[in-house]
Amino acid sequence: MDNDKFLKLCKEIVVDYFNGQADCTDKNGTITEKNVFVVWIVKALQNNKALVSTTVPDGMYYEITYNGDKKEIYVDAYKKWKNYVVEVEEE
Repeated sequence: MDNDKFLKLCKEIVVDYFNGQADCTDKNGTITEKNVFVVWIVKALQNNKALVSTTVPDGMYYEITYNGDKKEIYVDAYKKWKNYVVEVEEE
């Protein structure tokens, strides 16, 4: 699958997932594809993978993988729990 088609599918998947999970009384409401952005993407042979997030400040990101052999897409939804720095001393 080419990258443009894959990215469009990724955005549609995230919008559908988010809007399906969002409570109608949630202050964030629903989103459109304009609220979805790609953090990272790679294509290897017939497979694609992308890390995707939204403009909603909920700490969620989505790992979406296309298996070109099986014509399947796998979606993992993650919540960011913490971001911290680890200092490394060079020898």
